[in-house]
This record gives sequence, C-alpha cells and structure tokens, in this order.
Amino acid sequence: MWYLLPKRFFKFILFIFWNLTLIYLLFLSIITLILFNICLIIFIFWFILTIIGWFLAFIPILTFVFIPWYRRHCRLWTLQQKQSRLSVALFHSNCDLDRERILWSIVQSIVKKYRNDVQIIIYTGDKSMMSEDIFQHVKQHFDIDIKNSKSAITFIYLRSQFLLKNYQRCTLLRQSIGSMIVSFEALIRFIPDIYIDSSDYTFTYPYFYYLASSPIISYVQSPVINSNLIEPRNDEYVRDNSILTQIELLYYQLFTYINGWCGRCSKMVYCNSLWIKEQLKASQKSTSLQLLYPPCDIEQFLDIPLINKEQRIISIGQFQSETKHEFQIRAFYELLQKYVPFRIILHTYLNLFRKSKMYSNFKLILMGHVRHKEEQKCLEKLQILVEDLNIKDKVEFKININRIQFKSELTQAMIGLHTKPNQSFDIYLIEMMAAGVMIIGHESGGVQMDIIDDGQTGFLASEIESYVTKMQRIIEMSVDERCDIQKRARDSIDRFNRLNFERLFTELFDKIFDMK
Repeated sequence: MWYLLPKRFFKFILFIFWNLTLIYLLFLSIITLILFNICLIIFIFWFILTIIGWFLAFIPILTFVFIPWYRRHCRLWTLQQKQSRLSVALFHSNCDLDRERILWSIVQSIVKKYRNDVQIIIYTGDKSMMSEDIFQHVKQHFDIDIKNSKSAITFIYLRSQFLLKNYQRCTLLRQSIGSMIVSFEALIRFIPDIYIDSSDYTFTYPYFYYLASSPIISYVQSPVINSNLIEPRNDEYVRDNSILTQIELLYYQLFTYINGWCGRCSKMVYCNSLWIKEQLKASQKSTSLQLLYPPCDIEQFLDIPLINKEQRIISIGQFQSETKHEFQIRAFYELLQKYVPFRIILHTYLNLFRKSKMYSNFKLILMGHVRHKEEQKCLEKLQILVEDLNIKDKVEFKININRIQFKSELTQAMIGLHTKPNQSFDIYLIEMMAAGVMIIGHESGGVQMDIIDDGQTGFLASEIESYVTKMQRIIEMSVDERCDIQKRARDSIDRFNRLNFERLFTELFDKIFDMK
C-alpha cells in the first residue's frame, strides 16, 4: 500500500494549509473588527464634539442676538396690537381634567383682576383648543365663564407636543426630553414676560429662565417621582435586591436631583397640598414654596340635602389604571357578598336578612371621561370584569357627563370612593363632601394629610377588606351619625373654595407683576 502514502501526505498538507488559512482569516477578521470599532468610536466622538461645538456657538447667537430681538418683537405685539401691558404664558397639557381646571382657574383669576393689562398666551398641542368651542367646553366642564375675555387670550399651537404622550417604557425620561423640545419650540414661537406652568413639566424651566429671563411661576399638582421610590429600603429588601433594581434606584435619585435643579429656576412655587410641599422641600430645597389649594366649586353643592340619600356608591375619575377602578369594583363585589349566606336562615336571623337585603340593593356608579384610546381600552376591561363577576345590573358607567348630570349624581349618592394611591389632591372629593356624600379615601398622599380626618370628616382605607368594612359602617350608621360627619365635612372644606384660590394667587402674583 506504499502507493497511498503520497495521497495521504497530500491530504495532510491540504489540511494544514486549510487550518492556517482559517486561523489567518479569523485573525484578520478580529483585527478588522477592532479597527472598525476604533474608527467608529473616533467618528462618534468627533461627531459629538462637532455637535457640541455648534451648540456652544449657537447659544451666544440665540441668547444675545435672537432672544433680545424677538423679545422686543413680542413686547411690541403685546403693547400695540393687543394693547396690553404684559404677556403671561401658560403651558397647557391635555393629560387630565384636573390640570386643565387649574389652568382655566388661573386664567380666570388673572383676567378678572387685570383685564386689559395682561395678554394671556396659551401654548397647546390640542387643535380643539384653537376653536371657538373651547370656551363652551370650559363652561360645561368647569363652570368657568371667560367667553367675555376671549380677546385677552391667544392660543399658540405647538407641533411637537405629541412628544409628551404616555410611553410604555422610560416614560419619565422620554417625557422630560420631549418637554425640553416642546418648550424650545414654545420659546421661539413667543417669548412671554411671565411664564406659568401648571402641568408639572419642570424640564421646561431652564429655557425660559436662562435664555429668555422670564420669571417663572409653577403650580405643582403631583411629584414627578414619589419619595417612596427613592427612600432607603430595609435590610431584607437590600439583601434580596438585584443589580437592575439598584440601577433603577440610582436612576430615580439622579432624575430627582436634576428635576430639583430645574425646579429651582422657578421664582414662585405654589403647592396644591401640604403633602406636595413636603415632597418639594426634600427635592428642591426651595424657600419660595407656598401652599395654595386648588379652586373647588363647592358653593353650588351646599344646597343639596344631607338626608334621604339613595343606595348609591359613586366614584369619579378618569378611566386609567392609576385610578384603580378594578379595585373599586372588587370591593363593591365583596360588599354585595358579605351577608348573602345568611339569606338561607331567615327565621333565625331576621335582622341579618334585612342587612343582606340592604347591601344587595346598592349600586356602584363609575363616572369619568374617556378622551384617548388607552382610556377606552381601560373602560372596556372594566366592563368585562363586571360581566365576569355577574354584577352588570349593579354597576353603571357614566361617561363624559356634564356638570348638571354630575350634580344630579351627587344629590343621590350616599358613599363616594377614592382609591388612587399617593394622590396629592382630588377636587372631586371636595365636591362630593360639599354635596353630603360620605367619603372613603385612600390612606395616603394629600387625601390623608389635607382632606380627610379619619372618622371625623370621612374615612380612610387601603385594602379591599378595609374599604368593605368602612362601607358597612357608613351604611349601618343612623341618620344622625351620618349627618354629624357630613356637617363636619362641609365645615372643613371652606378653605378650598374658589375665592380663596383667586385671592391667594393674585396676592403673590402681584409681587412679580409689579416688578415687570
């Protein structure tokens, strides 16, 4: 078989050559990849430096050339075309009705006192705000009549405001970056003499403060980050904590620091509750914090009788996951089931049967507004849950009702539910208390600290069982016991009326107005 040796030797040589070629190609690929990454890093670094360079070159032009020229242009427009002394800009966000109510209450307070001295500029991304129907919408939903002052209000449409939508991931970061872009567009569209923010977009402040030198007034309605997210955890939590959780905690702490720095650009900070004031003291370390409760239209509900309430439990809020309507439905379901087993022993426990009948006759009324696809999806999920629990005849959904219908519901209701955790303030709670509705609020945030004195002006709860217990307690109270709590609740909410809001807001606003 000696003649096979050359063939085997040739195969061996080819194998060695193939291996050497493969090693060479691998080595060449690794070197190429390393060189490519180095070149890419250099290119990105050089590109970033170029962008920073152009940005640094653009800032002096923007600050010392464009902004002063455009500010004079805006002042001339205010003085000559609108014949007003100053312009006041507000940033409108269509995220929820509470913020929109505050915006129009601020507008009403300003035009009522200053009339022709101030031109109101409203930055908005909502095209419906540009129509004549907006004043009818404000009257219908908030009972604020400013139609006679519409000449003092100018709307500026911002094309970039879609960046402020709710994101599925990294909502805080993406909305904050989006608000910076939106505020820059707002600034180049109109430079106001005074800037007011009631939408909690703190990242908009540096543009108006450092570039336009406009005094900033902020009305804070909710903390960007709750202190519970960044406070130190217990040892067991830290021991079981993962690296990702530590990174998340660091992210919240860094974001809180940056948000606090932006917040310090504000000359005057109004807080809508003591709870918010405590939150901001820790993050902004500001000395200009002023407590200013939201304007609540309580006068129109004080004529509602405190007695002869129907067997109705109501809840008011937007159909969002944060409102926890599902929690309310399940608590109501537990209430209906509480005494059902006792029906089979009528002759022995007649009294309990009467209680069972009393509970089963109650209805849950869920009222709210649906303006977006997400809210419509949330509503549909709740309707499916009601059907699954077989209580469709016990739960009603009232969508986009007007003020007349709203007052009618408050007139009939006995109990009002609030289940949103860490909410700074809820105007609907105040209006329910004014109407004589017995409130069960969530034991957290401004509801606990500012609104409800547990057992005196209403009740606080946190878990389903505690809500059920409090509902039972209210239902089983005598008329006199309920009246005592209703009267104390009405007496306690006088500090939340509209006149107090207008007086306190304009008192502090005068100081900035007189400086301009």
